[in-house]
Amino acid sequence: MAGARDDGQLRLVSLIPSATEIVAALGLADFLVGRSHECDCPPLVTSLPICTSPKFNPEGSSIEIHDRVTKLLQSALSVYAVDVERLETLQPTHILTQAQCDVCAVNLSDVEAAVAQCVKSSPTIISLQPSVLDDLWSDIRTVAQVLGVDGEPLILWLNQRVSNCVEKTRSVGGDRPTVACIEWIDPLMAAGNWIPELVQLAGGIPCFGTIGQHSPWLEWDALVREDPDIIVVMPCGYNLTKTHQEMDVLTQKPEWKTLSAVQNERVYLTDGNQYFNRPGPRLIDSLELLAEILHSKGVSYGYEGSGWKCL
Repeated sequence: MAGARDDGQLRLVSLIPSATEIVAALGLADFLVGRSHECDCPPLVTSLPICTSPKFNPEGSSIEIHDRVTKLLQSALSVYAVDVERLETLQPTHILTQAQCDVCAVNLSDVEAAVAQCVKSSPTIISLQPSVLDDLWSDIRTVAQVLGVDGEPLILWLNQRVSNCVEKTRSVGGDRPTVACIEWIDPLMAAGNWIPELVQLAGGIPCFGTIGQHSPWLEWDALVREDPDIIVVMPCGYNLTKTHQEMDVLTQKPEWKTLSAVQNERVYLTDGNQYFNRPGPRLIDSLELLAEILHSKGVSYGYEGSGWKCL
């Protein structure tokens, strides 16, 4: 999409998966020298040195993980650690991070503190804070401008895919289904930020969450009262297998079988980790995936089985 600046001077460390994917989409993957413990796309980055680690045990049930993270935050501690010694060894020219969510990735203040100790390289920090699709275009422009490449071809291509998807869903016709997107299972949390926007673009009506605002906690009774046509489960950091393992928390509730989405077999599990949770170029894949779910008889992009499946 864009040519890399071929001066051999860039040394990039990305501490958030979405930024890694932006860098790669801009044609700059070869300039990456370090990554976060969660960066795994494109696959070639998995061989890079890891510069962050969680301060909690990421294994266990959703309620166990929630409790561990909550305790850290209540103690005014960061959820993730930055390997300052490794950063100093890598001598990056730029570090990409985020200021959107302290739970999702290392926060900006921790990165700034780490950079203050990197006296040899004095890297430039590029901090991203996306909440809606327009912010993704802005982030791509920011990264491209700072790193010396043209981001407009990538933005144009992604926008064209959005337009094509919207047009395809409109051509299918029919009523717009109500959709509940679940970002965490226990305790229950609805999806906010860019997710309600993606639901609307895919031809649905979001039941919970507000475009551009953080994901809200959700009472079980509220889900029952709303009784959505479709339920899409997309836990932050979970793949399809892990999401399926956690569903007993919901399916064992007495009212579960009374929900319209359950009765009509319209409950869908997704790989939230690879798609919806990462505000990078693959948000457009997420839009296409949603369109496929909402319009299963008229829209197909090939994500079924790998990106989503019916419960």
